[in-house]
Amino acid sequence: MPAPVLGAGPPLVPAAGGAGPITVVEGTTFCLSGATGDVVPGTPHGLFFRDARVLSRWELRLDGEPPHPLSVTAPEAFAARFVLRRPPQTGLADSTLLVVRERLIGNGMHEAITLTNLGREATALTVTVHVDADFADLFAVKEGRTPPALSHAEVRGAELLLTRADGSRGLRITATSDPVITPGSLVWRTVIPPRGSWTTEVLAHPTIAIGESQHRRPDGIEATAAARKIRDWRRASARIDADDPVLAQVLRRSEDDLGALRIESGGGHAFIAAGAPWFMTLFGRDSLLTGWMTLPLNVGLALGTLETLARVQGRRVDPLTEEEPGRILHELRLGPDNDETLGGSHYYGTIDATPLFVMLLAEALRWGADPERVRRLLPAADEALSWIERYGDRDGDGFVEYRRATDRGLSNQGWKDSFDGISDRAGRLAEPPIALCEVQGYVYAAYLARAYLADTLDGDLAAAAGWRAAAAGLRNTFQERFWLPDRGWYALALDGSKRTVDALASNVGHALWTGIATDRCAAVLIQSLAEPTMDSGYGLRTLSADMLRYNPMSYHNGSVWPHDTAIAVAGLLRYAHLPGAVELAQRLTQGLLDAAAAFGGRLPELFCGFPRGQFSPPVPYPTSCSPQAWASAAPLLLVRAFLGLDPDVPRQRLDLAPRVPEHWGRLNVTRLRLGAELVQIHAHPDGASVSGLPDGWVIGEPPAARGEPHEATVTSHPHRPDGGPTSTPTSTPPPSSVPAPREGGSAPAPREGGEAASPEGGRRLD
Repeated sequence: MPAPVLGAGPPLVPAAGGAGPITVVEGTTFCLSGATGDVVPGTPHGLFFRDARVLSRWELRLDGEPPHPLSVTAPEAFAARFVLRRPPQTGLADSTLLVVRERLIGNGMHEAITLTNLGREATALTVTVHVDADFADLFAVKEGRTPPALSHAEVRGAELLLTRADGSRGLRITATSDPVITPGSLVWRTVIPPRGSWTTEVLAHPTIAIGESQHRRPDGIEATAAARKIRDWRRASARIDADDPVLAQVLRRSEDDLGALRIESGGGHAFIAAGAPWFMTLFGRDSLLTGWMTLPLNVGLALGTLETLARVQGRRVDPLTEEEPGRILHELRLGPDNDETLGGSHYYGTIDATPLFVMLLAEALRWGADPERVRRLLPAADEALSWIERYGDRDGDGFVEYRRATDRGLSNQGWKDSFDGISDRAGRLAEPPIALCEVQGYVYAAYLARAYLADTLDGDLAAAAGWRAAAAGLRNTFQERFWLPDRGWYALALDGSKRTVDALASNVGHALWTGIATDRCAAVLIQSLAEPTMDSGYGLRTLSADMLRYNPMSYHNGSVWPHDTAIAVAGLLRYAHLPGAVELAQRLTQGLLDAAAAFGGRLPELFCGFPRGQFSPPVPYPTSCSPQAWASAAPLLLVRAFLGLDPDVPRQRLDLAPRVPEHWGRLNVTRLRLGAELVQIHAHPDGASVSGLPDGWVIGEPPAARGEPHEATVTSHPHRPDGGPTSTPTSTPPPSSVPAPREGGSAPAPREGGEAASPEGGRRLD
């Protein structure tokens, strides 16, 4: 019997409290199946390669019967083990045939099927794998509108070839143990002796018109390209360990899922796909926000995302794709029907990716990105800012708004892009052009980001002052037009008639995160967000339960999105000096971690927003992506926010304001790369210590955590290139220590927006 190729792994929990699809993913390839491993026709199941379903049927049968599921485990995001049994034979109470399917995903799929006879006599059986491919476009599958399969099946020697009618896609299937191959199946007839085993390995190789995948039979999981990629990712990334077992589990799963969602785009650039199963591609907004959240783990992911998006930045005006000069891409598609979806393979209909691009560029520099690579992206940042001024603010009112160019585009172009995602308290849908509250915050932060880049890379103080003035002006007009004093929150948006869209929605949490909110408004807003109508007990609802369009089972009108809650938590901790901010941040975080535990340690894209007291564990959303990039990255943002971690590598400064929750215990960050330095942070509820920084670095508190500028130059102990202490610490001082800030501290209150005097005109975003 061959040794199993998969090691032990955590159980897969597809949905809290229920069965759901099992997702295995690596790069742009992923497989959706049921709990037995079967890909069932007529469902969204399938093996997907470059936005097309290349397997629409993959069903295992033993003497014509499906095996019964026992368990599913996942040692890696790109691998799964399905443990099954043959149904008990007539006259027997128990099954005596164990069935194990071990699946690996790469540029195709490898599956080892092992049957073990646990009985006392030999068993004869027929093993069949039924195969078909419809080569349907990914979005057609998602929307349930798959046409009849237009494919051709051909047996050629020991191979089964499936080809799309137009020849653009194909699949080649091979197997060991000499199956009988027909146009729709592979069949083996075998006799397994008592206590004996039988194994076959089946490989599915996708092909496309321009070439053939290089998927090959692996010599075990560690030898696969996917495994090598994950090992390289782990070696290059910081490690975060926590005493809290749930947080530790979630962080490990997040790191692995983010590694599996990485896609190499050529030229050494890697970006993150938005999520499986439906968004295994480059998404401007999702990839940029994920790049931001993963900065503590690996700055290279943010830089690769920026470089990839810069290569496809808008150059011309095209109403069909909504491309405009300087605009950042919304979505890249490779499916066979991409010309029929949103106008083509490159679609630009997003209002927020463009300012997020500028924000992330400056933040990557702070976290130690190569200054020369950042400098090469400055023209793209300036083109993005030109788009904001010329195309984003079309009517010159100072706010960035959107209206789709044709009826084929997205009607809503913020992150809540469903058709009914933007409505007022009475449920009326906003009419375009629509200026979203969070987008104004992104633009505000983009202006400050460009000021930082001008200061740091060019020493251009005049340009930096101009960008800060633009940010200050936007902040003032934002308060005047968006604040609703009679409600206690910011308007969700301004509609086409410049009326306020007065619903209370989670978007306002992004206004805290970017710092565009004033202290006066933020103090009231925090109380509004703390109400049970917004806090579901498992995270922040996208829409308050008091709003007429509230529906906890909807996509954007009452559900909970982990990334959205994490952004709100980071925003709350930015205003930690205000009453209730830290308490609410801790409550939302604990709810989110409890939800993660219910989902097997993996946060899904979203889940239903029912009150915790009504349904526990949380109710899954049926078509939620999992793993999904910004949901996987959300725990990293939570950790960063509770550490108050804000580096500025060009200025050799590390700000730290730890507020580690008591039940988290110790929180250790090791191999944290800040430019050329490898830093270790050891935090706990009473404070933190830092080691690995050379002489001359400054450790202080972020502006939002200090009432007045307070910093101390520390001399860290000598360190090896790997960031650890030397073996001869005879005269070295101890690591620098940072006490935990006192809640509501006794220092003078920070100025508006949680800011103390700083070169950027505001604290950076957690």
